[in-house]
Amino acid sequence: MLSQLGEGAKFLAGGQSLIPLMKLRFANPEYLVDLNFIPGTSFIKEESSVPHSGALRFGALHFGAMTRHAEIEHSALTKKIPILHDCAAGIADVQVRNRGTIGGSLAEADPSGDWATALITLDCTVHSLGPGGARTIQQKDFITDAYTTALAHDELVTEVEVRIPPEGSGGAYLAFKRSAPVYPSASAAVQLTLADDVCQDAAIALGCVGLTAIRATEAETVLRGKILNRNVNDKTIAAAAEAARAAADPQSDMRGSVEYKRQLVVALVKRAIQIAARRARGEQVEGAHLYA
Repeated sequence: MLSQLGEGAKFLAGGQSLIPLMKLRFANPEYLVDLNFIPGTSFIKEESSVPHSGALRFGALHFGAMTRHAEIEHSALTKKIPILHDCAAGIADVQVRNRGTIGGSLAEADPSGDWATALITLDCTVHSLGPGGARTIQQKDFITDAYTTALAHDELVTEVEVRIPPEGSGGAYLAFKRSAPVYPSASAAVQLTLADDVCQDAAIALGCVGLTAIRATEAETVLRGKILNRNVNDKTIAAAAEAARAAADPQSDMRGSVEYKRQLVVALVKRAIQIAARRARGEQVEGAHLYA
C-alpha cells in the first residue's frame, strides 16, 4: 500500500507521536497506512544463550514492532534487563502505554522519546523490511537526526533485538517530568558491568538534551576500571555526572533553561549510576521517574 500511495503516505502504529504532530500541523501525510491489523507483529520472545566462536554468546530478547509499551512493562522476560522495564513503565500514562509501540517510537525518532535513550546503552539491533528485502541496523546508527532515521520511506521496523547483558550487569533509566503525561525535561540511561565492585564496562546516554540521544562517552571513561562503592557521595560517580553535564546540549524551552537541564542531567546520572550498580550486585531495586 505504501509503495502504491507514494511519498504522501505514512505508517501508523500506536499514533502516540504521529497524531500529536498532525494536530500541530507539523506532520501532514496525505494517507495513513495502519499497521494494527497485521498479524504476528506484537510479541516478546527470548533467544537462548549459545556457544559462539569458542565463547558463550548471550541470549537476546526480541520485541515485535507493534509490541505495546504496557506489554513490555508487564513482561516477566523484560525484567531480565531492568533498564527496559524502567523505560516502558515510565512512558507517559496508562492510556499512552496501552497504545504506543516500541517500533513506532523508534521510527518516529522524537528527540523527547524514551526508547532511543535506553536502547543505545545496550547491544541493540533494529530489524527492518522493505521492497529490497530485510536488513539489520545497529541502534546507534538507526536515528540520524530529530525525527529522522536510517529507514527508507518504504521500509518499516519489524522487530527490535536486545542482547541480554553478561552476568554482573545492571542498568537504570530515569527521567524528570513535570507530570506523568508530558515529555521529560531530561532523562538518563546507565548500563554497568561490575566485578567485585570494579566497573568493567559502562554505557551512559542522555535524553531530551539534544536533537538525538547523546552517549556521554567521557562519563563512561571516568567509570571504567574504578571501584564503585556504596557511598552515595562517591567522588567517581560525581565526576562521571559532571562529565555527562558537559556532554549535554540542551535548548531552553517551556521545560526549563539550559542551565536547569544541565543540573537535571547531573542529578539523574548520579542516581541512575547508583541504581545500576546496586542491580549489578544482584540487589532488587525499584527505579522510578522523578516528578516536579
